[in-house]
Amino acid sequence: MVIRQLSETLINQIAAGEVIERPASAAKELIENALDAGATRIEIATSGGGKGLLRVSDNGSGMDAADLELAVKRHCTSKISTTLDDIRTLGFRGEALPSIGSVAKLSISSRRKDSAGGTEIAVAGGKILHLRPSASNPGTIVEVRDLFFATPARLKFLKTEKAEAAAITEVVKRMAIAFPGVRFVLSGTDRSTLEFPATGEDHLARMAQVLGKEFRDNAIELDAEREGIALTGFAGVPTFNRGNSAHQYAFVNGRPVQDKLILSAIRGAYAETIPAGRYPVAVLSLSLDPALVDVNVHPAKSDVRFRDPGLVRGLIVGAVREALARDGSRAATTGADGMLRSFRSGFQPGYQRPAQGAWSAGTSPSRPFQTANGGFGARPQASFDGLSMPAARAEPQAQPWQQSRSAEEPPPRYPLGAARAQIHENYIVAQTDDGLVIVDQHAAHERLVFEAMRKALQSTQLPSQVLLIPEIVDLPEEDCDRLMMHAEGLKGLGLAIERFGPGAIAVRETPAMLGEVDAQGLIRQLADEIAEWDTASGLSAKLEYVAATMACHGSVRSGRRLRPEEMNALLRQMEMTPGSGQCNHGRPTYIELKLSDIERLFGRS
Repeated sequence: MVIRQLSETLINQIAAGEVIERPASAAKELIENALDAGATRIEIATSGGGKGLLRVSDNGSGMDAADLELAVKRHCTSKISTTLDDIRTLGFRGEALPSIGSVAKLSISSRRKDSAGGTEIAVAGGKILHLRPSASNPGTIVEVRDLFFATPARLKFLKTEKAEAAAITEVVKRMAIAFPGVRFVLSGTDRSTLEFPATGEDHLARMAQVLGKEFRDNAIELDAEREGIALTGFAGVPTFNRGNSAHQYAFVNGRPVQDKLILSAIRGAYAETIPAGRYPVAVLSLSLDPALVDVNVHPAKSDVRFRDPGLVRGLIVGAVREALARDGSRAATTGADGMLRSFRSGFQPGYQRPAQGAWSAGTSPSRPFQTANGGFGARPQASFDGLSMPAARAEPQAQPWQQSRSAEEPPPRYPLGAARAQIHENYIVAQTDDGLVIVDQHAAHERLVFEAMRKALQSTQLPSQVLLIPEIVDLPEEDCDRLMMHAEGLKGLGLAIERFGPGAIAVRETPAMLGEVDAQGLIRQLADEIAEWDTASGLSAKLEYVAATMACHGSVRSGRRLRPEEMNALLRQMEMTPGSGQCNHGRPTYIELKLSDIERLFGRS
């Protein structure tokens, strides 16, 4: 075979395959150039999902004729000179414009602010068509038509026009979040106009423009620093989550990235607070010395490599968890909105009032309502097993179907209020200063038990209770083998197990804080979960996950009737426990309804 030098056009087309994968890639490169030029207003117009037309206009510094002639040649840039260790701009490779020009019809009109006139250059299929004076406003207009006309095979791999247009929208959103001081306008024949007015230094206002106003009400501010790496941004409360990770935005030195390390750190920070299949909403911005991060990993510049990835991950996980512990227990405002939507005003025509005497107090089969004094002749129940609850302040007891508080008595001052009733033997209704709270007693107690176990794990072995008669659990032999490999770690959690023949496990001790526990169900679930792990790895990395499983099995169950002091003790403990706004599986433990929301239901506001 004969080795030959490739033509410049073919070299550019090969490079375009890496840099310009789809219309959104071209949009990203052109917007980055506009931002690097100092633009404060950027307008993007598309047609045919960006395949037919992509136009980016800005009011940046502009270029003269000599700059334009160099701009469409490979490896010509104004952003770096001799080293890649101090990259402070979005672009730096000098490949975007020549790559676009090699596969599309490209025209650039530009004018410097101090110039009397502008210049236009046109490139098609890698060939310069003309370079001539033009009437231009200060700034630059880049117009790309018939993308991939020179490489028609690439068109077959593009998605529908609607999908490609949506990808461009996502690029604009990410850039808009990163640069709140810039006004972005996205329009075209294939979309409705999208505008993000500049918000100056108010990053949260820009995030609300992109992510919706609900994010402002459900976001927790982040501000942390470790060994010269600063992390800022906002993390959504766990109960404010989405069905995919598209609402997670990460930036490194102002550059939008989609880095696996950062996304993994976000997922780890929200462990045991987000339901399976749901994703948190977060906007994270890392600032560090450019020499500590490599942005030249891929021509698309969306991946980065950190010199100390462990430090970066630890910073993100620690900062987010600290923020969630500080302010993440509150319920998402969307929970109350969903509750309001579920209500229906007025009565149902099919409703029939029961005959006189058909219901007697406390005899309804489902026991739908119980007041906080254990009303309707209810017998007091036992206190919570195993978990010590703080003494609750004595609250005036409401009589059935009567006002629970006198007009002169001040409302409760606790954040979660005072318990007023238990309905369907699972939900606690509490009155707060300005509304009411509905608590899922099982989900709430599950979180309290888990946090108690987690805290105990950090200090000493959990106390256990010896079973008078060991519980024998029949399991497949391979499950028994896996459980016994981790017997020592389980012992630290207060769960003592022994082998009982080839296909059985004997449970001799269970964690004392769980009280009465379904040992059969607990062992079987642990066996299933351990089977999913790498059995060669130690259990130490999984102890918190095991603790969450144990907490679920040892929590107060749905259907248990509680005394008023137990309900109030649960509320007080929730107020003192980090992460009590959601259970170990990420479901909300309570929903808050403001008085103003209740008044809206009755048309009083």
